[in-house]
Amino acid sequence: MTKKKAAPRSPAAAPSALDQARDELFSHILRCGVLDAAPEHQKEWMDDTMQYVTDRYPDLKAEELATVRTLGERFCQPVVKRGPEAETETEVVAEAEAEVEPEAETVEA
Repeated sequence: MTKKKAAPRSPAAAPSALDQARDELFSHILRCGVLDAAPEHQKEWMDDTMQYVTDRYPDLKAEELATVRTLGERFCQPVVKRGPEAETETEVVAEAEAEVEPEAETVEA
């Protein structure tokens, strides 16, 4: 019995310029430490970086560049907003533990 040869793999589709620009912006954000910067510094950094992205990807339309910027700005936002109304981690854990009821023990006679 002979084994069938696997069909040759087709080359993966190249990512679009929009995908490349988005990924490059995310990479820059992580490498440059923008996440820890003040909002006004993030805006200034984003302005400069989007100028770079515009020069690097001349095929992108204004609408696509706006999409990349929006994604970058969202990427810079914290996942959880901290404030006076935010619960501490210990309060959240205590509430979660209180909601879990202990299982009743079964006794066989």
